[in-house]
Amino acid sequence: MIIKADQCKTVVNVNMKGGDGAVQITHFVSAAELNEKGRLFGNIHLEPGASIGYHVHEGESELFCVQRGEAVYNDNGKEYPLCVGDVAIVKAGDGHSVANKGTEPVDLIALIVYA
Repeated sequence: MIIKADQCKTVVNVNMKGGDGAVQITHFVSAAELNEKGRLFGNIHLEPGASIGYHVHEGESELFCVQRGEAVYNDNGKEYPLCVGDVAIVKAGDGHSVANKGTEPVDLIALIVYA
């Protein structure tokens, strides 16, 4: 199966999880294409000043891999800088947030899988 870029669904969430600004998510595949083992495999785009607010993942884990820019990642209350190539993982029952506090866009590849 091949999924062309123009076939991917893009959505914009404003103040996602209580965060700031707009977050653009491009879904590469559907949950069905993940064999119902997850709900997201896609790109998260954060313009400067945009963020996903702090939230806890229940029954699922999420992985981010930074593709462009620099982000600030809150891992259970402690903040860390993330740069291109860095990977962040939140396990089921833990919480996180991510913010673009810089001047350039941030792109993250995200995968959410069920625990």
